[in-house]
Amino acid sequence: MRFLFDSDIWQEIYGGIRKNKLRTGITIVGVLWGIFLLVTLLGAARGLENNFKNIFGDFATNSLFVWSQRTELPFKGFQKGRRVRLTTEDVNILKREYPQIKFLAPRSQTNAMIIRGFKSGQFNINGDYPVLDKVQKKDLIYGRFINENDIKLKSKVCVIEEEIYKQLFDKDEIPIGKYVIINNINYKVVGVYQSGNIDIDGEAAYIPFSSFQQVYNRANKINWMMITAEDDYDIKQLESDIKLTLKNLHKVDPEDGKAFGSFNMAVEIGKLTGFLTGMQFLTWFVGIATLIAGVFAIGNILLITVKERTKEIGIRRAIGATPLSIRQQVVLESIFLTTVAGMLGIIFGGIVLYLMDTFWGSGPDPSLLNPTVNITIILIAFLILTLLGTLIGLIPAYMATIVKPIDALRDE
Repeated sequence: MRFLFDSDIWQEIYGGIRKNKLRTGITIVGVLWGIFLLVTLLGAARGLENNFKNIFGDFATNSLFVWSQRTELPFKGFQKGRRVRLTTEDVNILKREYPQIKFLAPRSQTNAMIIRGFKSGQFNINGDYPVLDKVQKKDLIYGRFINENDIKLKSKVCVIEEEIYKQLFDKDEIPIGKYVIINNINYKVVGVYQSGNIDIDGEAAYIPFSSFQQVYNRANKINWMMITAEDDYDIKQLESDIKLTLKNLHKVDPEDGKAFGSFNMAVEIGKLTGFLTGMQFLTWFVGIATLIAGVFAIGNILLITVKERTKEIGIRRAIGATPLSIRQQVVLESIFLTTVAGMLGIIFGGIVLYLMDTFWGSGPDPSLLNPTVNITIILIAFLILTLLGTLIGLIPAYMATIVKPIDALRDE
């Protein structure tokens, strides 16, 4: 390692770089561009992934939604076009038949006027169970969500969305314990929530499912259900099995594709996840390919440099320089160029990621959230770059020592 601190070797390297400033600069840019691309693209991919996780963060992603429609095929004496209705009995059967269901939230919905004093507005009214908060986590600003006691007692309580609170209450007014009127019935506000990035209900008020069924005379009828499977279970298979079970329960042709509608969130999320995985693979491929191309460029430049300095190398050999010292100088020059290029590429990549975060990672609707690269990945890429620079330097180093001193001195 003593040669690393040999001032003569560094003076030789500096002299060689100074003689070929343009060539050296272009070579450094080639390697710099490779690690710059790698850092920037990996950071952008991480920003997209973070934003994706932020959007779906409050939602159980291994979920699907099922609702009833009209049949498109006649079956067992029933005409096509028959309206099918989901019921609470369907919910109980599905819970019993499919232990792989983690959460099942039956839901009823309508639209009604919510009034408080002289303020009012038309909003969605949802009848729900407490389990909804596990499937679609509510970001509560005040109070709590519906609980089992509310269901049991058929309590006249509600949880309202933040925009409803702003429209019906004065600024900074504490809404908990206050009353609003929905369909001429007083409901006590027990919670206020803030909508997440994915909110399938919009501006809505939640009341206990049992209260909803009683007030709106829904008996055992429900509008739709949200189902979350265990994490390791195939949600697509579960969707198919559940729809087939519902068809059997409601005497619907097994081939009828319209009687029950569904939306499989896990499948859609899988498509986005596949896109992110493909993007990361492409990023690594492009970045590493560009790095290798840049490193080979350094090797070619050093080969040209060795060729140009053949006579100089011959003189050094003639006055006693060993082949090892010649090889060390060439390899050290290769390592120096790749190291400088790598550091500059990482710095410029970091600056670009900072600008991305400034312009696209802030605000209410960011497109890239915290675009960063793990320091471990940067260190690994830098070490690989240094290793490649060392290996590629061995080629011109070998070429510099195979020429005999007397032949080198004859070189014109």
